[in-house]
Amino acid sequence: MHNASAAPLGNATTTKRNTAMLQHPLFRPLAALAILLLIDLIMIPGFFHLEIKDGHLYGSLIDIANRAAPLILAAIGMTLVIATRGIDISVGATVAISGTVAAMLIGGTMVMNNGTPEYVANTPMWMALAAAMGAALLCGAWNGALVAGLGLQPIVATLILMVAGRGLAQLFTDGQIITVYYQPFFFLGSGYLLGLPFSLFIVAAVFIVTALLLRKTALGLFIQSVGINPVAARLAGLKTASLIFFVYVFCAACAGVAGLMITSNIKSADANNAGLLLELDAILAVTLGGTSLAGGKFSLAGSVIGALIIQTLTYTIYSIGLPPEVNMVVKSVVVFVICVSQSAEFKTMWRRAFPGARGGKTQ
Repeated sequence: MHNASAAPLGNATTTKRNTAMLQHPLFRPLAALAILLLIDLIMIPGFFHLEIKDGHLYGSLIDIANRAAPLILAAIGMTLVIATRGIDISVGATVAISGTVAAMLIGGTMVMNNGTPEYVANTPMWMALAAAMGAALLCGAWNGALVAGLGLQPIVATLILMVAGRGLAQLFTDGQIITVYYQPFFFLGSGYLLGLPFSLFIVAAVFIVTALLLRKTALGLFIQSVGINPVAARLAGLKTASLIFFVYVFCAACAGVAGLMITSNIKSADANNAGLLLELDAILAVTLGGTSLAGGKFSLAGSVIGALIIQTLTYTIYSIGLPPEVNMVVKSVVVFVICVSQSAEFKTMWRRAFPGARGGKTQ
């Protein structure tokens, strides 16, 4: 008698656990990443192989994470912007400006040190990095002032900087590629610490600080409130304009760090191509991670996973010998699926087909 009653109870508990797992906000992005990794395991020999050379860890997984670092940074900043019902399509231009300023100031001049030639920076590196980040913050302040101060539509306000910003970067360099010769600067994008790429430590630091701000302070709740209903949030006493201004500045700061990382990695600043279309990949990463384009619902961890999905997808397409153009087609299909899945009509159809399914809250 006891066993007969316990069995249905155990089945009900298992069903609840399975349902909760399927409804978890990170389930779908993690499942998509797992499927991609499984394809790589089958299609690419030695994909999961890791080895240590010269004290550094090498392998396909490390390469994917390292190359995804700038995109992860851009996605972290974009997450907060989209959570407030905004959008920032000037991320790529901010990347170009930041990298250009740093490359122009650092440069590199050859001098003789005890009979040995070596390159020294034209400007102290800390000063060049500060100037580059200052330029990025100015870009964010410009976007924030237009959106929060003048009330322009986010896509229009950031479109201005998207065009003008890259044009400014090209004017700074006269359309030429600025090469950097200063060795310490290269550590930012291609150096190693404790056997891992230094860029991963930068990403981890930015993610942890942002997550703590969102969870340990009221910032996350305020951003969610503005995204859900900005009018109600303002009537409730929130300084919505200041909050919106902040998220655009923060997004630009993340893009600025990404620009420094890209410039350091390729040892030059290419104002024509640096960060080109990075904003679109960042938006795609954010939506893949479960952040709603309608605002309010967002997932910082999901955005990181979304960026890893995009980079893994790119790596897979290149590794199995498919044309690079296929990558753009696949991304367009993913965008279509995301837009459809977030539409009100699709959600209504989904609830009718699966009455027990409900969207989880994300932060």
